[in-house]
Amino acid sequence: MEHKKNKVIVYIDGFNLYFGMMDAGFSRCRWLNVEKLVRSYLTENQELIDIKYFTSRITDNPQKQKRQSTYLEAIETTEVKIIYGLYKAKTIECGNCGHNWKISNEKMTDVNIATHLIVDAFHDRYDTAILISGDSDLVPPIKAVHHNFPNKVISVFFPPNRHNNTVAGAAKGFQMIGRKRLLDNQFDSKVLKSDGYILFKPGEWL
Repeated sequence: MEHKKNKVIVYIDGFNLYFGMMDAGFSRCRWLNVEKLVRSYLTENQELIDIKYFTSRITDNPQKQKRQSTYLEAIETTEVKIIYGLYKAKTIECGNCGHNWKISNEKMTDVNIATHLIVDAFHDRYDTAILISGDSDLVPPIKAVHHNFPNKVISVFFPPNRHNNTVAGAAKGFQMIGRKRLLDNQFDSKVLKSDGYILFKPGEWL
C-alpha cells in the first residue's frame, strides 16, 4: 500500500522576512531564492503543493522600486506564486515646526495570508502549512485553523530577529531561519527569464 504524503503549502510574509534579515544585519541574504529555501526544509514524506509569497509593490522610492521589481521578477522564474497587497505613503506634518515627512505602510498582507490559510484549509489543500512570519496579527487565523481543522498543522518558521512568543504559542511547531540557511539558498548573481532576459543581482545587495 502506497504511503500517502503529507501535503504542504508555504505562506511567506515578504516584508516581515526582508526586514527581519535587515534588522539582523543579514543584508547579504536579500537575493534569496525562496523556493530553494523552502525545499531545503522538506522531508521525503512531504509533497509541496504551493509556495505563496505575500508582498506589496513599493511606490515612493524609485531606486527601491527598481531593486524590488528585479527581485520579484527573479522570484517569478520559480514556482512561487506572488500575492500582492497595497503599499501606501502618507504625509505627516509636525505641529510645532511645520516639517513634513512621509510614512509608508504595507496594507493587506496579514489579511491576505489569513484568508489563504483558512480557505486552503477549508478546501483540504494542505495537511501542513508552513508560515514564514513573526507577525502577531496572524495568531487569530492560526488558532482558527487549528480549532476548526484539528488534524491540520500550522508550523511557523521565524525570519531572523522576528521570533514572537505569542505566534510560537499558537503554532503547533516553530523554528528560526538562520543566516547559513539563507546564504545557502541564494539566486545566482544572474537569473535567466523565460524570454531570455537576464536579471542581475542589484549592486547595492552585493
